[in-house]
Amino acid sequence: MSKHFRKFGAPFLVLVLGGSFGLRYFTSLRYEFSRKKAITEEEAEEFGLQMRKEKVTLDSEYKRLQEMELDTWDNIRGPRPWEDSKTVQDAQRVNPS
Repeated sequence: MSKHFRKFGAPFLVLVLGGSFGLRYFTSLRYEFSRKKAITEEEAEEFGLQMRKEKVTLDSEYKRLQEMELDTWDNIRGPRPWEDSKTVQDAQRVNPS
């Protein structure tokens, strides 16, 4: 009985207990270095990003979506993996149905 515990039980317990301590260490590293901080306008200009001056709210986005025409669109099939995308696009330009 003790021979089986030394061969199977002890390594299993070491793996489970050691794994929990290892995971705690790696998850703490993950959360320590993944805190996102807002960038300033100077940093945005340095990287070529454009920041919005006005604050985006749910109401403003709802109004923007109401102004868009969402009922006049065509469902266009994309090329299949074995088809050449250029020929499919040319065919759709000639016959848009």
